Amino acid sequence: MTSIPVTQARSRLYELLDLTASSHETIQITGKRSNAVLISEDDWRSIQETLFLLSVPGMRDSICDGLAEPLEQSSISPGW
Repeated sequence: MTSIPVTQARSRLYELLDLTASSHETIQITGKRSNAVLISEDDWRSIQETLFLLSVPGMRDSICDGLAEPLEQSSISPGW
């Protein structure tokens, strides 16, 4: 993770937004009072979706079971 002082981040904000969007790299912005992390919107939404799915009881086990199943044993129709 790249770390940059808040004064530099302020003057390079558009450049940093483009960088996080294109590289998916997070940027730590450091200040005297506190620090923050700049992350692309797509990455943030992905994190939120993962947290939601893992909060559903049994979802983690279901995902792991699905990943462990060989593709040739998978059903063509989902059965919904």
